[in-house]
Amino acid sequence: MHAAAEYMAESTAISTRKHPRSLFSIPFELRQLAGPAPYPLHAISLDLSEGGLGALVQGNLKVGEAVQVDLPLANRTIRIVAVVRYTSALRSGFEFLRLSDGDRKQISRVVGTA
Repeated sequence: MHAAAEYMAESTAISTRKHPRSLFSIPFELRQLAGPAPYPLHAISLDLSEGGLGALVQGNLKVGEAVQVDLPLANRTIRIVAVVRYTSALRSGFEFLRLSDGDRKQISRVVGTA
């Protein structure tokens, strides 16, 4: 699929989300949880919500795989388990799993939905 068509398809999916995403760009690390030893991948977030995030990731991901996201917010780093919902040369999307109430509130404050 052409990059512009991919972006349009992803933009359409964004409009049907349970939690609206806000533009939010910050470098972070993630780790693939499958395999012998998780190693860090470098990433930059593009958008963020209480339900997940979109990012540019340096590395190969597979749809459906579990990852650990270490997201620096305010004065601390939030560690979140997420699942890869889509990935392409353009961007990857992650759905948060097992997000604590405190972490959800912190994300809500950062993106302005509190």
